[in-house]
Amino acid sequence: MTQFEVFLSPPHLAGNEGALIEAALTSNYVAPAGPMLDRFEREFSDYVGMPCVAVSSGTAALHLALRHLEVGPGDEVWAASLTFIGSVAPVIYQGARPVFLDSDPASWTLDPGLLEEALRDAARRGQLPKAVIPTDIYGQSCDLDAIRRLCDAYEVPVLCDSAEAVGSRYKGRAAGKGAWAAAYSFNGNKIITTSGGGALASEDPALIAAARKLATQAREPVPHYEHRSVGYNYRLSNISAAIGCAQLAVIEARVALRRAIFERYRAALGDLPGVTFMPELDHGGSRASRWLTVLLIDPERAGCDRETVRLALEAAGIEARPVWKPMHLQPVFAGARCHGGAVAERLFANGLCLPSGSAMSDETVERVAAEARYCLLREEQAGQSVTRRAG
Repeated sequence: MTQFEVFLSPPHLAGNEGALIEAALTSNYVAPAGPMLDRFEREFSDYVGMPCVAVSSGTAALHLALRHLEVGPGDEVWAASLTFIGSVAPVIYQGARPVFLDSDPASWTLDPGLLEEALRDAARRGQLPKAVIPTDIYGQSCDLDAIRRLCDAYEVPVLCDSAEAVGSRYKGRAAGKGAWAAAYSFNGNKIITTSGGGALASEDPALIAAARKLATQAREPVPHYEHRSVGYNYRLSNISAAIGCAQLAVIEARVALRRAIFERYRAALGDLPGVTFMPELDHGGSRASRWLTVLLIDPERAGCDRETVRLALEAAGIEARPVWKPMHLQPVFAGARCHGGAVAERLFANGLCLPSGSAMSDETVERVAAEARYCLLREEQAGQSVTRRAG
């Protein structure tokens, strides 16, 4: 197993996590309840502008929302193909069928044009989806207003997977705000962390109340344990919430650092043939958090592919990863319908995520960029030499 010296996106502690954990321990609330959990939910709700319930993961948040919608066997739920499997696994938990949609090359998120065509066709067939799940990819918000406008016309709820987009902005508001519901992640590799955890946010009070109940084993509000439905053990712990309180206080600083890292990489590598960077949504008040810096390597122009660069970085002790493999290419979803797919396939084939941890020093960013640049220039020169000899 490769021992990395530079990781893709390690946690970056704020410094006062220990004090808040100590306060939580002193209170003796170490279960999924307590003052730190209440505080974290309140502060995160204020940050995203919607009531929320804190849970064990972003996947759990999506599952609770689909359960509330009564998604089940025979239903379809549509989702972006370019995403992490956590966006789609809850559809399977509920016994429904996922249908995938391609990405918009201008944002890499779910293509509203394809969605419009697919909804129109589904309405003619009388088989509209129970929900649409766009993904805010790598800290970039989807074009939520366009997606919401299309879905509202058919009364299809939009459940935004904003797991990768805490700290991002869309038209001046938090990523995910404006959807029927949004799911966020605080996993250890995210821009802020609770070690593991997530949140479901919505301005629908019935959803938040139902999710809170389902996340605590669907216990009825009586002194004894009584259950009229089966729930889940999905609540975030008070100890994890203490970490989240410390992290949330520095979220804007973390976004600024990640965006600065992105710009350093772009300055160091953006002039190379065949190298381009993930675009930013062009809407007033929108801001990608740049959770990860992602570039594309066109093998014909660059003289090598992204895997050559990834392996060169790995040999230097630097962790880099391909872009998410699209869901419609995953063996577990073989046979699932997909509208389009070529854009997501190209992004997967050519996309590379570079180390982007907000604690990275300028020197470390320069080291990563120098290794990548050396590999790209070496391969380009080697290709030119072969071409000259062939000529």
